[in-house]
Amino acid sequence: MTMQPVRPEFAPDPALDRAEMESLQREIAETATFADDLSVDPLDPHTLVAGVDQGFSDGTATSAIVVTRGGNVVERVHARVDTEIPYIPGLLSFREGGAILAALDELSTDPDVFMFDGSGRIHFREAGLATHIGVMLDAPALGVAKNLLCGQPRESLDEPLPEGTRVPIEADGEVTAPDGTVIGHAVQSRQYDSGNRYINPLYVSPGHRLSAETAADIAEHCCDGYKLPEPTRLADAHAADVSRK
Repeated sequence: MTMQPVRPEFAPDPALDRAEMESLQREIAETATFADDLSVDPLDPHTLVAGVDQGFSDGTATSAIVVTRGGNVVERVHARVDTEIPYIPGLLSFREGGAILAALDELSTDPDVFMFDGSGRIHFREAGLATHIGVMLDAPALGVAKNLLCGQPRESLDEPLPEGTRVPIEADGEVTAPDGTVIGHAVQSRQYDSGNRYINPLYVSPGHRLSAETAADIAEHCCDGYKLPEPTRLADAHAADVSRK
């Protein structure tokens, strides 16, 4: 593996009980940096962005990582690992982490930024999948989720948003961050012109070494005519393809 875990003590262990998992997440959140700390311009076309997504079939998790540079695929890898626990909201990293670490072991490139299909700071304990793995690798990471796990949008999301709109997601009583802290954004990456149908926003949050604003910039920059950013869209397709086979 190109990127060895800097904090292996944070490896997601599905054998922990729920209280132990939540305690570990709080420790991870305290270690995380939710501010920009990058050695590259994340919007530069030469930046290596790794999309990470999972597929599930017959009790097995398939983690796919697709590394892109300027919209072009540089590397595709995957790994399959048996799942040991069911899906539990807020504890996704303990179900998917083993497969992700196994897929990381297959990487030969050294990504500048990791983009996860899941949450980062938009999480009850500020330690979603992107934060958990990002802190463990000490790598810039962001989460791009399709649904809002927690937090309060600053404006109503009940009506379709115009393309390009961003609505801050603030911490509330469900989140360990102080009330009103911006923990991510609802990002309207694409929208139909017709009023008969609409596209829901993405929920983008920093995982580690990124600010909420920069995480949204990266996600929006990586969209190429689709709702999902290309790195995670391609990783999703690769995971699905491997799972089918």
